[in-house]
Amino acid sequence: MSTEPETTEETGPGTPETPRAQGAPGASDTPDASDGTAGDSGAAGGGLAADEGDGDGASAVSEVAGASETSGVSETSETSETSEVEGGGAGEAASESAESAESAESAADGAGKPELSEAAAELAAQRVERERIERRRAERAGPVESGAKLSGTAADLLAAVRAVEGGGKPASTVFAEPSRPAPERAPEPGPAATPAAPVRPVPEPEPEPRHQEQPTPAPAPAPAGPSPRTVEAVRRVLAEGGAPEALGQQAAAVLGEGAADLLREDPWQLLRVPGVRPEQADGFARALLGAECGPQDERRGQAVTVWLLEQAALAGHTALELPALTAALAQRSVPDPDEAVQSALAEGEALVFEDALEEAGAPATRAADDEEGEEAERPVRVLIALERYAMAEESLADGLARLINSPAQEAGETWTPVVAALSGGAAELARAVAGHGLVLHTGGDASRAEPAVLLGAARDAGLRTLAVCHTPDGRDRLAALPPVRGAGAGTVAGLLAGAEGPGRDGDGALELDLLIVLDAPQLDVESAAMLVESLPDGARLVLSGDPALLWSAGPGRVFADLLAARACPQIASRLPDPGPIGELVSGIGIGELNQVEAPGKEVVIVPVRDAGEAVHRTVQLVADSVPRAFGVPVEGTVVITPGHGGAAGTRALNSALKERLNPGPGRFGGFDPGDRIAYSPAPGRTLPGTVVRADAEGLHLSCAGAPVVVPRERVEAWVRHGWALTAHQAVGGRWPAAVVVLPGDAAQALSRPWVYTAFGRGERHLSVVHGVEGALPQAVAEIPAKPRTTRLATLLRPQPSTD
Repeated sequence: MSTEPETTEETGPGTPETPRAQGAPGASDTPDASDGTAGDSGAAGGGLAADEGDGDGASAVSEVAGASETSGVSETSETSETSEVEGGGAGEAASESAESAESAESAADGAGKPELSEAAAELAAQRVERERIERRRAERAGPVESGAKLSGTAADLLAAVRAVEGGGKPASTVFAEPSRPAPERAPEPGPAATPAAPVRPVPEPEPEPRHQEQPTPAPAPAPAGPSPRTVEAVRRVLAEGGAPEALGQQAAAVLGEGAADLLREDPWQLLRVPGVRPEQADGFARALLGAECGPQDERRGQAVTVWLLEQAALAGHTALELPALTAALAQRSVPDPDEAVQSALAEGEALVFEDALEEAGAPATRAADDEEGEEAERPVRVLIALERYAMAEESLADGLARLINSPAQEAGETWTPVVAALSGGAAELARAVAGHGLVLHTGGDASRAEPAVLLGAARDAGLRTLAVCHTPDGRDRLAALPPVRGAGAGTVAGLLAGAEGPGRDGDGALELDLLIVLDAPQLDVESAAMLVESLPDGARLVLSGDPALLWSAGPGRVFADLLAARACPQIASRLPDPGPIGELVSGIGIGELNQVEAPGKEVVIVPVRDAGEAVHRTVQLVADSVPRAFGVPVEGTVVITPGHGGAAGTRALNSALKERLNPGPGRFGGFDPGDRIAYSPAPGRTLPGTVVRADAEGLHLSCAGAPVVVPRERVEAWVRHGWALTAHQAVGGRWPAAVVVLPGDAAQALSRPWVYTAFGRGERHLSVVHGVEGALPQAVAEIPAKPRTTRLATLLRPQPSTD
């Protein structure tokens, strides 16, 4: 595939020529250029929100005075009467009613970017009106509730909370770079396949059939749900404070049976409900406390401290450096940030750590504990962490150390025949596993064959083996490899839930001799800790994955920290990903956006001028061009875009794709039978599927070939249309074809890991709807993963002697 700058593309009979986009890895016409027509005109500044999945590819972790680069906190100004829940790259403001929240988000997304043209503004207004009409029609006709009829501050708060529940508006701008006078969006929340955050009780799915990732119908409620009496009492308190009574169930579940009394005594506990912001909790507190309420209140300082740490976790951090935390508290009008932190520590809400630094030139903050004072000062950093993530990281480090230091007693007897049966990269991996309890394996998608061969050889030698992946698609692709022979493969979520894999012994340990975890970069600290804790002494653990991919949606960067710590053998696969797509993605991984030869149009660049044309060309590619040129059915193509909001985000693309591919009234909460969906029962865990039907039980889905029933009250929070996904939602899966949409306003959301992940989702074909010009090669060459503050690498390093 080749590119010639300043050439033109014929976009269709009788249409004007469009300049080719610059900076693309190559350019050609659409797979079937005969039907390529220019789309409706729209402004490039359509307000695309950055990828909400997640962490490094979307959020901008920026500095404040006195904060370190890796844990910086920035705060932006906010309005007092408007609910704002942010995600990475661009803020989205909730409107004064839950019904119109999305339209307000789309408008706010464009702030700080080129203004919409009159034509684009008219198109956006028409789209918003159509969506509003469809929602109202669905409210009247469908069995799924669409939300309370609220207005004003109460609606602001309810819209904010529901947006966080649905993954549409996750963490706050505390950890995002400001771009306008309102807070910006941060990454989509949540650890993948791990229990929900303490302040957000998400019902855990019931046990699934083996080798099935999806929950069974009607996810089980939380083990100790609030009683109706408690919920009613909480609703009365919320009403007194001007908050929506609809939050009663969530607040009661978070705060427990004494929730009503607790809220009266400490109204800022409302911040425990995800989506509630400090200014909203302040208003609630003023209504209940009157003159007693003030920024100097100790209860407020403690609650805001915990809230900031929760926002940091949603942005991928397991801890915050003390200067970053106190700076953020000061920006939140906490008069004495140090006292607020001390109060949170005294109440056990957070933990404090001093970690030694090894970086050259790191500032020394305290001296070594030497009575004579003769020892040189040892540089340390003071970290504050929520107990949940601090304990998970400590437990993970302890478990990994146990594996690393375990004696290789079986190496001579058990593993010798395994090594002898293999050759090449698989033999190298087997030799490392024979002598070590923990081994890291890196490589692209093709390198998955090496762990698969090791899995089959170890099983043939009589060892108890299992390999797990991040997604059902990854599991199924692994199970299809000949060495695995359809058995011995599962998912991380299924294994931790007890629905897949072997049983456990009397001590609760998995009955395994070898566990291989593919997609290891997607492990967050909690799921990784649970896996490691479940392994018996003497077991082998192989963590395999592509370090160039986006990191986990949840807190931590486990695989990257382990690679940096160099505490165990690391085997780098030499198997290249095949074809033009593999060549293109391999170059991106090292910061080079190369032109590749694609004689079969495996890689196609589709230049666009604006977001409206990007949507038009995307629908054309999915519905017509790709199926005709490559024989890939519509369901075999995934669309990937940097964010949910904006004129070419997942919402706009899914609306256009549904209208073309499965039109319908959306009677069931906006869904119709046959709709492609993305089902997210827990933060960071997305399962593609389709809608089957809806009835009194809820919305019936088919996910990974298994039935799922989503209760009516959870549809809005857990189900999205899924023709178009973000890169964080798509990571771990592959499709025959991928269409990556990069409208002009997506430039700030791009990074090397994002581009690498998105471009690698197609197996046979990749189309890039390209409108970001030079921002694409710049992102690949210059914008690495956003840093995260974690402790794992430090915990794995040998600590200096205190003697």
